Amino acid sequence: MHLSDTRAVITGGVSGLGLATAQRIVAGGGQVALLDVNDDRGDAAVAALGSAHARYICTDVTDETVVAAALSAAHEFMGTVNVAVNCAGILGSGRMLGKDGPMPLSAFRNTVLVNLVGSFNVAKAAANLMQHNDPGEDGERGVIINTASVAAFEGQIGQAAYAASKGGVVSMTLPMARELARFGVRVMTIAPGIFWTPMVDGMPGAVQQSLAASIPFPSRLGRPDEYADTVAFILASRYLNGETIRLDGAVRLAPR
Repeated sequence: MHLSDTRAVITGGVSGLGLATAQRIVAGGGQVALLDVNDDRGDAAVAALGSAHARYICTDVTDETVVAAALSAAHEFMGTVNVAVNCAGILGSGRMLGKDGPMPLSAFRNTVLVNLVGSFNVAKAAANLMQHNDPGEDGERGVIINTASVAAFEGQIGQAAYAASKGGVVSMTLPMARELARFGVRVMTIAPGIFWTPMVDGMPGAVQQSLAASIPFPSRLGRPDEYADTVAFILASRYLNGETIRLDGAVRLAPR
């Protein structure tokens, strides 16, 4: 799929990986609907991208009814939805047995609800629209790209909830791709390593340097535009389907 033909719904679209992806698509001539819960950043993102190219829609990805309405609004704005990129997520760090006792189940549940259930919720609503698109080359009608994490494969101490949520995203990629193949909808997942995010920006310089040094090559944190480039590569390469791509500089997370 060419970026100029892309009509994308992007969750977590007003900052970080989501915003970088939106910028890449708009620069290529496409349109984006930014689904997020930060109105101020949403307005700023639309102002920067241009109201003809971008629309912000306040969306709680865990709410099935809200997501369906958001996808409908995105479809009305862009005329179609042929790409969905799930970037919304939370860290949800915490030990099973912490200083104050066992982790409250609500903390585990909320992490899984946002990261895993939210991704599925948006993906199935997007697929419901994509199945009605006119087929393009190879009969393609749409592409769904989820965001996991290298923690899905080697989660650290304190990441049980986060790793479980991202591991679920990885695990549902292939069955979703297999199911949606008959509609001409591809499903892919990107598993980023340690990337520059608003959270990392707030860390002390020494911590940032330590994180960068842990990455074999290149020994630096990933840049959001590199995630966006990977999205563009997936969109352009139709034979990519049902797979998770690690984007991590060969890092493998230590236990702690």
